[in-house]
Amino acid sequence: MKKIAILGSTGSIGTQTLDVVRANGDIQVLGISAGRNIAKLEEQVREFSPKLVAVWDEKAAGELKIKIQDTDTKIVSGMEGLLELAAMPETEILVTAIVGMLGIRPTVEAIRAGKDIALANKETLVTAGHLIMPMAKEYGVHILPVDSEHSAIFQALNGEEHKEIHKLLITASGGPFRGKKRAELANVTLEDTLKHPNWVMGQKITVDSATLVNKGLEVMEARWLFDVDLEHIQVVVQPQSVIHSMVEFKDGGIIAQLGTPDMRLPIQYALYYPHRRYLDGERLDFAKLRQITFEEPDMNTFLGLPMAIYASREGGTMPTVFNAANELAVRKFLHKEIGFLDIYDIIGQSMDRHHKSENPDLDEILAVENDTYQWIESRW
Repeated sequence: MKKIAILGSTGSIGTQTLDVVRANGDIQVLGISAGRNIAKLEEQVREFSPKLVAVWDEKAAGELKIKIQDTDTKIVSGMEGLLELAAMPETEILVTAIVGMLGIRPTVEAIRAGKDIALANKETLVTAGHLIMPMAKEYGVHILPVDSEHSAIFQALNGEEHKEIHKLLITASGGPFRGKKRAELANVTLEDTLKHPNWVMGQKITVDSATLVNKGLEVMEARWLFDVDLEHIQVVVQPQSVIHSMVEFKDGGIIAQLGTPDMRLPIQYALYYPHRRYLDGERLDFAKLRQITFEEPDMNTFLGLPMAIYASREGGTMPTVFNAANELAVRKFLHKEIGFLDIYDIIGQSMDRHHKSENPDLDEILAVENDTYQWIESRW
């Protein structure tokens, strides 16, 4: 019986992880966490009987405690609660499905406790990859990517020599506004933005897909996950979302991972690596597909990708500023406080005013995040 804990069990990745648990029957969920969605948490507690539930919001934690007082599940709250869940002695794997830089400290705690990480929290490596990857090596912990693109690369590299990589080819759907120009994006609505053509995801990542920030974050993350410099990472738009990413080797050979757009596949692969399990659902039918097309990303219109590459090249604390500015900008967009193109302005202005620090530790990363939030709030 494989024993896991899930950071962010009520979100898109978290709920699909629980779908995988249901389908297989040999995974025990010992811990779950969420921000304040106690209705969903109560359902999950009653179905999976976890030993521990961490609720970020203290008031919500108190409400949940009353609702499930007839169970043996322990309720904890705040960052201390997340850290306790991350380091649960009985678990083998921590699924980091939480959104935002909130996931960094629990990930560090889990690594120190010897847990493998099924990583869906991009921010962990984007802002602290220089700390996380050496730490994982020191503690003998596997970082198992859950993002479909990084999982595809991980699968393509299985059995291959890392030194023979020539280039990573990260695919993108292009999002809901593919083909549009900047003038056409000035008045797009939140509802338009959340209509992703291929994937069912949480709101934040869906907005990031529309701005191409998400693809930029994936490039930044891939740099650390696979120890490949930016000059050997290329983004290719593949609108059908059939090829999830590719690896080109020194001899010109390319290995691609293909499949229907279903996040359960990379989740299940991470949980059972290096083995594969049967997964029900739609299969890729090449007779119906007929063609797979490719485009270059429009980096003059969708500034999230070039901004991310700039931040990654600058290094130090600049990726933290990029990520924090985007997080707050997206939050404001989701609350309809700003327009779509304002997201780019907030990120760009935040990076322009920042004086980066080289090789920051975790405390400095979190301080820069807070400083970026405060600067944005004082102007937007």
